[in-house]
Amino acid sequence: MGDEAGVFDGLDAHQARGSFLGVPTRRIEDLVADQVVIVGAPFDWGATHRPGARFGPKAIREADYLPYDGSRPHLTAGVDPLLELDVVDNGDVELPIGYMQESLDAIIDRVAAIAGAGAIPIVLGGDHTVTYADATGLARVHGDGRFALVHFDAHADTGEDQYGQLHGHGTPMRRLIESGAVPGHRFVQIGLRGYWPPPETVRWMREQQMRSWSMEECVSRGLDAVTDDAVAWSHAGDSVGVFVSVDIDVVDPGAAPGTGTPEPGGLQARELLDTVRRLGRRCQVIGADIVEVAPHYDQPMDITARLANRVVLELLTGMAERRRAQQGRDPDPHRLRPPDA
Repeated sequence: MGDEAGVFDGLDAHQARGSFLGVPTRRIEDLVADQVVIVGAPFDWGATHRPGARFGPKAIREADYLPYDGSRPHLTAGVDPLLELDVVDNGDVELPIGYMQESLDAIIDRVAAIAGAGAIPIVLGGDHTVTYADATGLARVHGDGRFALVHFDAHADTGEDQYGQLHGHGTPMRRLIESGAVPGHRFVQIGLRGYWPPPETVRWMREQQMRSWSMEECVSRGLDAVTDDAVAWSHAGDSVGVFVSVDIDVVDPGAAPGTGTPEPGGLQARELLDTVRRLGRRCQVIGADIVEVAPHYDQPMDITARLANRVVLELLTGMAERRRAQQGRDPDPHRLRPPDA
């Protein structure tokens, strides 16, 4: 999908697939401050195991059973995040397949242009290499070291290199730290598990003052307690906000099989949805990405793409709740409430 405005004008809501759930399309020059802008990064030449995440943006945009009408009133929150936040779709970044640096530069430029317009970019990946570009683009506008990065993942993605190359989906967090865009003390990682990275990389992470919570700690302390710590860590110092990066493999592959490097023993889908909404409600989110959705491994039910779609919606719902609270506005009184409310 290109970034032409009005591509879907005149289509029936059930036909208006292409933009995220049928939200309006907008060119860069037509963006306004405080909009939330969906943008696709169809990139997977950083994948080391199972490729296919280049098809993630389309799958995430279209993973729904409801009309593509640009509206999604949340059942219990009392807000419609797509309308409340003026969500629009800027299409996919056009990337030269297989050209690593040129592709990353194109993503950096697009994210910087969105943020430079005063809008909030939400990037649909793509493998996790794109987070290097996403956060670098934000840093061009907000400044190096000025925001926190909350990272949900089975893997730390702090490798020194990947088959001798600087960029790949196992290295983006290290590159961000080394460049100064997001220094180590601004990192929060949740859900790490498995058998990588090796001890010398973990030692390097500690030296950089990264804050990483393993799945074991999420289980023993409870995800709510870990999230509270993450929020406090993210707000430390002079942070201007938070970039949220969700690798879908943070979820157990029983609920998210359509990904490049599945690792058993992760979060449940419900836990992730609750947590990203909570972050949206409690933090000043200045950008986000959802990565590593590889729909070819997701058949026949598309459950990973559907989960990723809802991750975006729940994050947006939390952001809409935060905006309403800041403006002193109450939620819709007709929302579904508990019997004793």
